[in-house]
Amino acid sequence: MADIYEMKMPGGANLPRLIVLGAVVLLLLIVLFSSFQVVGAGQRGVVFSKLSGIRDVTLDEGLHFKIPFVEEVVLMDVRVQKSQTAAPAASKDLQNVSSTIAVNFHIDPSRAQKVYQEVGVSYKERVIDPAVQEAVKAATAHFTAEELITRRGEVKDAIKTTLIERLVQFHILVDEFSIIDFSFSEEFNRAIEAKQTAEQSALKARRDLDRIKIEADQRITQARAEAEGQRLQRETLTPILLQLRAIEKWDGKLPQVSGGAMPFIDVNSLKTK
Repeated sequence: MADIYEMKMPGGANLPRLIVLGAVVLLLLIVLFSSFQVVGAGQRGVVFSKLSGIRDVTLDEGLHFKIPFVEEVVLMDVRVQKSQTAAPAASKDLQNVSSTIAVNFHIDPSRAQKVYQEVGVSYKERVIDPAVQEAVKAATAHFTAEELITRRGEVKDAIKTTLIERLVQFHILVDEFSIIDFSFSEEFNRAIEAKQTAEQSALKARRDLDRIKIEADQRITQARAEAEGQRLQRETLTPILLQLRAIEKWDGKLPQVSGGAMPFIDVNSLKTK
């Protein structure tokens, strides 16, 4: 039994060495994998050092080396993103306006480390939403509620210009801007409907008046034409013409009259002719 125990001891003595060797290999692997960082497509890497803070460098797409356990790489998305914000405001005539604004934006790739240092990764909630709401309030205050509808293009340009000026300070660039919806209070909507109804009624009344005037002018013109025709006819109806028309209508029979009255046609004069 003692011989068997002595034979197993050498193998048992190597076990701690194998454990230590395995731990060292594992540690080396961890260090090795912690020494590299992959920056994906449409991303930029911001290097944060536990010793010196944010480094003034931005990592482009690809594989990069970093100091393990000392440096960390924060990935920032620099592709075009969409933000949709509800923005209540008041018009120039003090009407409540509720709008929904959509913004397409992207982070300036060369200033990604500044965005992370000054704003962080929650830039939509911290910067974009407040900037949109403030831009909408500033722009709508220069237009009446009706103008917000009829001059929507100008309103959009005014909001976009203000928004670009505010976001560029945080290295965020606006690509596109859209007003998805403008909504007003129920009282204003009823007032607009009443105004449209009144305008339609006024337009119908003007059209009816124009039609009546045209019809009256037509009747006057027709009456003048008839009067002129009658005048010309009276001028052309001489006694001789009247006799000729009577002869044309005569059937050749003398009228039967009593008394000494003569026929109204002078037969002898016709024979002489």
